Amino acid sequence: MRDEIRALVEALTPGDELEARHRAETLAWLAATTDIFRREKPRTPSPHLVAYFLLHDETDGAVLLVDHRKAGMWLPTGGHVEPGEHPTATVRREVVEELCVPAAFSPLFGEHPAFVTVTGTVGAPADRHTDVSLWYVLSGSRDQQLAPDPGEFRGARWWTPREVADAGPGTVEPHLLRMLAKLGRR
Repeated sequence: MRDEIRALVEALTPGDELEARHRAETLAWLAATTDIFRREKPRTPSPHLVAYFLLHDETDGAVLLVDHRKAGMWLPTGGHVEPGEHPTATVRREVVEELCVPAAFSPLFGEHPAFVTVTGTVGAPADRHTDVSLWYVLSGSRDQQLAPDPGEFRGARWWTPREVADAGPGTVEPHLLRMLAKLGRR
């Protein structure tokens, strides 16, 4: 599985210098580690693999974000990659669990990640860890019926790229604006 993940990361074309650094860090981590999957909540081992997915409405470039209870900010939906699970399977599983809709991968990227980040989490110091996140893009629409998981999210709403850019510090996932810029160049 590590070789499959490495191939996904190697196939990414970084959109900026920070993504190039995160791609290099991810490839170095994959070469050095024997375990990429979270085994014990919340942090063991650290780092571990996560799959984000942006539900993207191509009509105005808006993306669905969720007000994540634990993170305390607006994030794309997604989750930890289970041991032995391919990140694409994680996306398929998590979109049903979190939004109650099937995954419809965007034709721009298909079933391949569009972006990679390496991020330290927030929360209690004993719970903090590093997530290596592969970002996928799903086709969506503001009109589609969603049922966000109330146990995990305080709410869900569509954000335009302008609204993301205007959000205050600590309001939205810190790499989201860079991902939207990369998506806008496609």
